[in-house]
Amino acid sequence: MKYDIIVVGAGPAGSLAAKYAARNGASVLLIEEHAAIGHPVGCTGLISVKALGECEIGLGKWINNEIRGAFIYSPDGHEIQIGGREVKAYVIERKMFDRELAKRAIKAGADLLLQTKAIGLKKDGNVLEVISQGERSEIRAKIIIGADGVKSNIAKWSDLGKVKKILLGIQILGLYDVHDHSFVEIFTGSVAPGFFAWSVPIEEDVARIGLCTSKPLQYLTSMLNSHPIISERYRGSCLDLMMGSIPLGPLKRTVSNGIMIVGDAAGQVKPSSGGGIYTGTLCAKIAGEVAAAAVKEGDTSAKRLAEYEKRWRSAIGRELKIGMRINEVVSRLSDSDINELIGMLNDPEILSIISQYGDMDYPSAVVKKLILAKPRLLRSLGVLAKAIK
Repeated sequence: MKYDIIVVGAGPAGSLAAKYAARNGASVLLIEEHAAIGHPVGCTGLISVKALGECEIGLGKWINNEIRGAFIYSPDGHEIQIGGREVKAYVIERKMFDRELAKRAIKAGADLLLQTKAIGLKKDGNVLEVISQGERSEIRAKIIIGADGVKSNIAKWSDLGKVKKILLGIQILGLYDVHDHSFVEIFTGSVAPGFFAWSVPIEEDVARIGLCTSKPLQYLTSMLNSHPIISERYRGSCLDLMMGSIPLGPLKRTVSNGIMIVGDAAGQVKPSSGGGIYTGTLCAKIAGEVAAAAVKEGDTSAKRLAEYEKRWRSAIGRELKIGMRINEVVSRLSDSDINELIGMLNDPEILSIISQYGDMDYPSAVVKKLILAKPRLLRSLGVLAKAIK
């Protein structure tokens, strides 16, 4: 088989890259190693309004719930409320969501092969070796786009390296006394060292409860059994169990001759929240456009494909860099530091600024606003202030 472009991985980034490449005139094959799109699920399924728009998918049967804000809990149990007026995010059913994105890629002209796993790459001629439905074969392409997740083989085989850091996450779906159906809950500090824990409401009495840290199963068990807030609300059920990895810190290079890397595979994930749909699909659309144009021009060199690198870094590179610095700073804070910080944020004027300017996809903006509006926060936010310079 021969195609202009092969996209490896049919998650949101892969489907958007395939859609945009096909829409711009390239022959495109989208391959997925699993037997079904959107399976297994490995994320919370919480995406911003902006991310939904970036996916060009709109509201539909994949929406489980609307989220208007968040309750953030300090390690000592104090609560602050962010937002609450407008819809800020949606809880989605990832299987249905991913399948809709793949369907739209097919409608744009891409072919799709399920149960097709990339097992090798011959750089001479850009030949992808695959096992498809049990049979080994080779597919030749002018460009291969790696959208194959955290431990990207396409990036590894192309000598593009690894992401800087990988977080391990675990989440259950269970019965839970939801505090407010339109609010997520964020739990900070030693409940999930280095990141945070969460509850994301699906229904009035069902939530996705999880965390990211170095030993997720151990910390999840402890949290469900002994956390003073979560253990009181959790009703001892587990309707589903999901595990996944979150890459933080983008690759130093995301292109080589005939190769492009997008989404989680490229580390295009927000270090502040671990969300990658907005950033990944934004970059994937650029990748699809650039790949199709390069094929038309007959130049698929790294130099030509560097347009993708330049455009995506211009769009979100600085935000990812700032987010990484903030993540590294916050992960070193003690419980007492976090208690003090959240205590200072628990001020009507400050909360108003956060609610007005807070952006799940560009969190550095609200940090800047807070420091400008409340100079007294510099003492506690001083390290974060340095991080966003």
